[in-house]
Amino acid sequence: METYIQISNLNDFIFCPRSIYFHQLFGKISTRMYHTESQIRGKAAHEAIDEKTYSTCKNILQGMEVYSEKYGLCGKIDIYDQDERTLIERKKHIEVIYDGYVFQIYAQYFCLTEMGYPVESMFFYSFDTNRKYSVELPKDDPAMFAKFEKLIDNVNNCDLNRFTQTNAEKCRHCVYTALCDQALC
Repeated sequence: METYIQISNLNDFIFCPRSIYFHQLFGKISTRMYHTESQIRGKAAHEAIDEKTYSTCKNILQGMEVYSEKYGLCGKIDIYDQDERTLIERKKHIEVIYDGYVFQIYAQYFCLTEMGYPVESMFFYSFDTNRKYSVELPKDDPAMFAKFEKLIDNVNNCDLNRFTQTNAEKCRHCVYTALCDQALC
Protein backbone atom coordinates (compact mmCIF):
# COMPACT_ATOMS: atom_id res chain seq x y z
CA MET A 1 0.00 0.00 0.00
CA GLU A 2 1.29 3.43 -0.98
CA THR A 3 1.59 5.92 1.81
CA TYR A 4 1.32 9.61 1.10
CA ILE A 5 2.60 12.50 3.14
CA GLN A 6 -0.21 14.82 4.16
CA ILE A 7 0.64 18.34 3.01
CA SER A 8 -0.56 19.69 6.34
CA ASN A 9 1.99 17.47 8.11
CA LEU A 10 4.99 19.17 6.51
CA ASN A 11 4.88 22.13 8.88
CA ASP A 12 4.14 19.80 11.81
CA PHE A 13 7.17 17.70 10.91
CA ILE A 14 9.38 20.78 11.06
CA PHE A 15 7.94 21.61 14.48
CA CYS A 16 8.43 18.04 15.74
CA PRO A 17 7.92 14.66 14.04
CA ARG A 18 6.49 13.31 17.31
CA SER A 19 3.60 15.78 17.10
CA ILE A 20 2.36 14.00 13.95
CA TYR A 21 2.30 10.71 15.85
CA PHE A 22 0.24 12.29 18.63
CA HIS A 23 -2.06 14.00 16.09
CA GLN A 24 -2.80 10.59 14.60
CA LEU A 25 -3.26 9.02 18.03
CA PHE A 26 -5.64 11.68 19.37
CA GLY A 27 -6.99 13.13 16.13
CA LYS A 28 -9.83 10.62 15.95
CA ILE A 29 -10.98 11.67 19.41
CA SER A 30 -11.11 15.45 19.13
CA THR A 31 -8.97 18.18 17.58
CA ARG A 32 -9.45 20.09 20.85
CA MET A 33 -6.94 17.63 22.33
CA TYR A 34 -4.13 18.92 20.17
CA HIS A 35 -5.07 22.21 18.55
CA THR A 36 -3.78 25.39 20.09
CA GLU A 37 -5.97 28.49 20.29
CA SER A 38 -4.32 29.95 17.17
CA GLN A 39 -4.94 26.69 15.27
CA ILE A 40 -8.63 26.80 16.26
CA ARG A 41 -8.88 30.40 14.98
CA GLY A 42 -7.09 29.41 11.77
CA LYS A 43 -9.47 26.54 11.20
CA ALA A 44 -12.42 28.90 11.63
CA ALA A 45 -10.93 31.24 9.01
CA HIS A 46 -10.73 28.29 6.61
CA GLU A 47 -14.38 27.31 6.93
CA ALA A 48 -15.44 29.03 3.68
CA ILE A 49 -12.73 27.12 1.81
CA ASP A 50 -13.50 23.80 3.48
CA GLU A 51 -17.20 24.20 2.78
CA LYS A 52 -16.45 25.46 -0.75
CA THR A 53 -18.49 28.62 -0.21
CA TYR A 54 -15.62 31.09 -0.61
CA SER A 55 -16.56 31.83 -4.23
CA THR A 56 -19.25 30.85 -6.72
CA CYS A 57 -17.03 31.69 -9.74
CA LYS A 58 -16.44 28.62 -11.90
CA ASN A 59 -12.78 29.53 -12.47
CA ILE A 60 -12.05 29.39 -8.73
CA LEU A 61 -11.21 25.94 -7.40
CA GLN A 62 -11.43 25.77 -3.62
CA GLY A 63 -10.67 23.06 -1.10
CA MET A 64 -9.86 20.63 -3.91
CA GLU A 65 -8.05 17.42 -3.02
CA VAL A 66 -4.67 17.10 -4.76
CA TYR A 67 -1.86 14.57 -4.90
CA SER A 68 1.61 14.12 -6.30
CA GLU A 69 2.98 10.74 -7.30
CA LYS A 70 6.49 12.18 -7.66
CA TYR A 71 6.74 13.45 -4.09
CA GLY A 72 4.19 11.10 -2.50
CA LEU A 73 2.06 13.99 -1.29
CA CYS A 74 -1.67 14.47 -0.82
CA GLY A 75 -3.87 17.11 0.70
CA LYS A 76 -6.05 20.02 -0.27
CA ILE A 77 -5.43 23.38 -1.84
CA ASP A 78 -7.07 26.51 -0.53
CA ILE A 79 -7.75 28.44 -3.74
CA TYR A 80 -6.65 28.08 -7.34
CA ASP A 81 -7.70 30.73 -9.86
CA GLN A 82 -7.75 28.91 -13.20
CA ASP A 83 -7.93 32.14 -15.24
CA GLU A 84 -4.98 33.76 -13.46
CA ARG A 85 -3.20 30.42 -12.89
CA THR A 86 -2.61 31.53 -9.34
CA LEU A 87 -2.42 29.39 -6.22
CA ILE A 88 -3.48 31.09 -2.98
CA GLU A 89 -2.88 29.80 0.56
CA ARG A 90 -4.96 31.59 3.18
CA LYS A 91 -3.73 32.02 6.72
CA LYS A 92 -5.58 33.57 9.64
CA HIS A 93 -2.69 35.86 10.52
CA ILE A 94 0.78 36.14 9.06
CA GLU A 95 3.61 37.89 10.86
CA VAL A 96 6.46 35.81 9.44
CA ILE A 97 6.62 33.61 6.34
CA TYR A 98 8.02 30.43 7.90
CA ASP A 99 9.74 27.80 5.77
CA GLY A 100 6.95 25.39 6.66
CA TYR A 101 4.39 27.72 5.07
CA VAL A 102 6.46 27.84 1.88
CA PHE A 103 6.88 24.06 1.81
CA GLN A 104 3.12 23.59 2.13
CA ILE A 105 2.40 25.87 -0.84
CA TYR A 106 5.24 24.18 -2.78
CA ALA A 107 3.56 20.84 -2.09
CA GLN A 108 0.25 22.20 -3.37
CA TYR A 109 2.06 23.63 -6.42
CA PHE A 110 3.65 20.28 -7.29
CA CYS A 111 0.38 18.43 -6.81
CA LEU A 112 -1.55 20.87 -9.01
CA THR A 113 1.01 20.96 -11.80
CA GLU A 114 1.31 17.18 -11.80
CA MET A 115 -2.49 16.98 -12.08
CA GLY A 116 -2.41 19.25 -15.14
CA TYR A 117 -3.20 22.64 -13.60
CA PRO A 118 -0.56 25.20 -14.59
CA VAL A 119 0.58 27.53 -11.80
CA GLU A 120 2.27 30.79 -12.78
CA SER A 121 2.11 32.61 -9.46
CA MET A 122 1.47 31.88 -5.81
CA PHE A 123 0.86 33.92 -2.71
CA PHE A 124 -0.22 33.80 0.90
CA TYR A 125 -3.20 35.82 2.00
CA SER A 126 -3.33 37.02 5.60
CA PHE A 127 -6.99 37.06 6.57
CA ASP A 128 -6.60 39.39 9.59
CA THR A 129 -4.50 42.02 7.82
CA ASN A 130 -5.90 41.64 4.29
CA ARG A 131 -2.34 41.42 2.93
CA LYS A 132 -0.81 39.32 0.18
CA TYR A 133 2.69 37.85 0.30
CA SER A 134 4.10 36.62 -3.00
CA VAL A 135 6.01 33.35 -3.05
CA GLU A 136 8.52 32.57 -5.78
CA LEU A 137 7.88 29.43 -7.78
CA PRO A 138 10.25 26.57 -6.81
CA LYS A 139 12.13 26.88 -10.12
CA ASP A 140 12.93 30.51 -9.27
CA ASP A 141 14.25 29.78 -5.75
CA PRO A 142 16.72 26.86 -5.99
CA ALA A 143 17.83 27.10 -2.34
CA MET A 144 14.29 26.83 -1.01
CA PHE A 145 13.45 24.11 -3.52
CA ALA A 146 16.46 22.08 -2.31
CA LYS A 147 15.27 22.53 1.30
CA PHE A 148 11.80 21.32 0.25
CA GLU A 149 13.21 18.16 -1.31
CA LYS A 150 15.39 17.58 1.77
CA LEU A 151 12.29 17.87 3.97
CA ILE A 152 10.44 15.27 1.88
CA ASP A 153 13.46 12.97 2.18
CA ASN A 154 13.62 13.53 5.94
CA VAL A 155 9.91 12.75 6.35
CA ASN A 156 10.24 9.56 4.31
CA ASN A 157 13.27 8.38 6.28
CA CYS A 158 12.34 9.51 9.78
CA ASP A 159 12.76 6.97 12.56
CA LEU A 160 10.92 8.22 15.64
CA ASN A 161 12.86 5.79 17.83
CA ARG A 162 16.05 7.62 16.89
CA PHE A 163 14.63 11.13 16.84
CA THR A 164 15.52 13.44 19.70
CA GLN A 165 14.10 16.92 19.91
CA THR A 166 16.95 19.34 20.52
CA ASN A 167 14.90 22.54 20.69
CA ALA A 168 13.55 23.03 24.22
CA GLU A 169 11.33 25.92 23.04
CA LYS A 170 9.41 23.55 20.80
CA CYS A 171 8.78 21.19 23.72
CA ARG A 172 7.69 24.13 25.88
CA HIS A 173 5.07 25.11 23.26
CA CYS A 174 3.95 21.57 22.43
CA VAL A 175 0.50 20.49 23.61
CA TYR A 176 1.83 16.92 23.97
CA THR A 177 4.73 17.65 26.30
CA ALA A 178 3.13 15.78 29.20
CA LEU A 179 2.57 12.73 27.01
CA CYS A 180 5.94 12.67 25.26
CA ASP A 181 8.64 10.81 27.16
CA GLN A 182 11.24 12.27 24.79
CA ALA A 183 10.39 15.89 25.66
CA LEU A 184 13.17 18.12 26.90
CA CYS A 185 10.94 19.84 29.43
